[in-house]
Amino acid sequence: MSEDARLVAWVRGHVQGVGFRWFTRAKALEIGGLSGFALNLEDGRVQVVAEGARNGCEALLDWLQGDDTPGRVDGVTEIWDTPRGGYDGFAMR
Repeated sequence: MSEDARLVAWVRGHVQGVGFRWFTRAKALEIGGLSGFALNLEDGRVQVVAEGARNGCEALLDWLQGDDTPGRVDGVTEIWDTPRGGYDGFAMR
């Protein structure tokens, strides 16, 4: 059984205006058991917060860093923490 975790990732590159948040939400729902959000930032990055089983968060991070995302990902910075809760599903903000 996997411990629960909180992933906060900042995705940089050409990730706004290409459906990135929608596809991130779809991927989180496909993985299952994740809650959180994807948010466009003013500096052009997308922030992704995901909470759930650590292996699910890791699967989402692998996808964010992979070649299957819309647009172009130049890099991902992530931090790990303990879950805080308070999310109702996985949202686009």
